[in-house]
Amino acid sequence: MKKIILASASPRRKELLETAGVEFEICVSDADESIPEGTAPVDAAKMTATKKALAVAESHKNDIVIGADTIVVANGRILGKPADKADAEAMLTMLSGIEHEVITGVCLVCGDEINAFSQISRVRFYDLTAEEIRAYIATDEPMDKAGAYGIQGKGCTLVEKIEGDYFNIVGLPVARVVREIKKIQK
Repeated sequence: MKKIILASASPRRKELLETAGVEFEICVSDADESIPEGTAPVDAAKMTATKKALAVAESHKNDIVIGADTIVVANGRILGKPADKADAEAMLTMLSGIEHEVITGVCLVCGDEINAFSQISRVRFYDLTAEEIRAYIATDEPMDKAGAYGIQGKGCTLVEKIEGDYFNIVGLPVARVVREIKKIQK
């Protein structure tokens, strides 16, 4: 049976795969994650996931390699991880009271087979006060998260509603990934 390799250091992706009962190893990708300007967000997430998976697949030719990348899109703008607390505050202020998209691009590589897809979920934030935003930033939770929040942590208090796959928002549409792995293993 082929080994499954996660090309990510994300503790959230690791936890999701473990929760789903997937046995896997981690091999962090060193792929260039830059995205050409003007790339559509849904393509950007898929492109980065593919770069990560292909970089790791070079040394795991007979295994199933999973690459993933999650981005937040608000008002047509991709929000990555905040550069600093001021950037986090600007992102959270932008997200206050609006619906935005969380897109996770996933790429599974096994030998010459490449299966790349993306999953979109929608999140609506409550109207947030400046004090709520500053208090959340003070937890440091936003600093390593796309869009400056983690729905699975203290950021859950910012969220009014979601539409779509919750786990996609966390960082991996795990049910779909497991189904895609099973297709490859057949």
